[in-house]
Amino acid sequence: MHGPCRIVCLTEETTEWLYLLGQESRIVGISGYTVRPRRAREEKPRVSAFLTAKIDKILALEPDCVFGFSDLQADIASALIRQGVQVTVFNQRSVDEIFSMLWQVAALVGEAERGQQLLGAMRARLDAIAAAGRALPRRPRVFFEEWDEPPISAIRWVSELLAIAGGDDIFLELSRQSLGKDRIVQEPAEIIRRQPEMVLGSWCGKKFRPERVAARPGWEAVPAVRDGQLFEIKSADILQPGPAALTDGVERMHRLILDWSARHG
Repeated sequence: MHGPCRIVCLTEETTEWLYLLGQESRIVGISGYTVRPRRAREEKPRVSAFLTAKIDKILALEPDCVFGFSDLQADIASALIRQGVQVTVFNQRSVDEIFSMLWQVAALVGEAERGQQLLGAMRARLDAIAAAGRALPRRPRVFFEEWDEPPISAIRWVSELLAIAGGDDIFLELSRQSLGKDRIVQEPAEIIRRQPEMVLGSWCGKKFRPERVAARPGWEAVPAVRDGQLFEIKSADILQPGPAALTDGVERMHRLILDWSARHG
């Protein structure tokens, strides 16, 4: 067996990817937030949240590699490194960076060829979706809401996938900010002013409530509210920068945009 044999995944995307590669036997611990694939929660011990982890429990699993995500897990990584554990922290924020991360993980576990096949199929599907999006007679203006109070707009990979799906992110300028606090819409009235024709909500782990959005003061003037175009994109399908976003997440947005186009094109 090539590469690490006992892997702890501190976020869902590396877990999902290792399962897709047929390498789930290497996983000895996962994040408690993991929902993809569903069977992982039944098969693997949960050893972390997102910002915290059970360091002693991880060490007891004797991992030869821990996969983490972003500067937000720097403290966890530091604690493990001081205990002599190999830690690989990815920081993918764009579609291209997601592909790069997935390629690196596949190579690390000796599945470069299989990984390339899967990634090639994902890239081909994204290209087909993008072509369909470009062919739309008109693209909807979309507000993607990652959190409601305060309103936080889409992170970069979500904004890029929205564009591929055929929509235009009304807060494109905020999408390059990696931290949620820097994507807060400081003046909520600005959302109304930009007149989104669709609102896609993914409230980072809690259920999106379109009726609450529609009831916001002044939102009766928003085209998306007037036309009933408020929809949930499940967090697990779009807010994890891994396979789910490149497949189920973008597909869901694309179908909704096609439906909108059929009504408003």
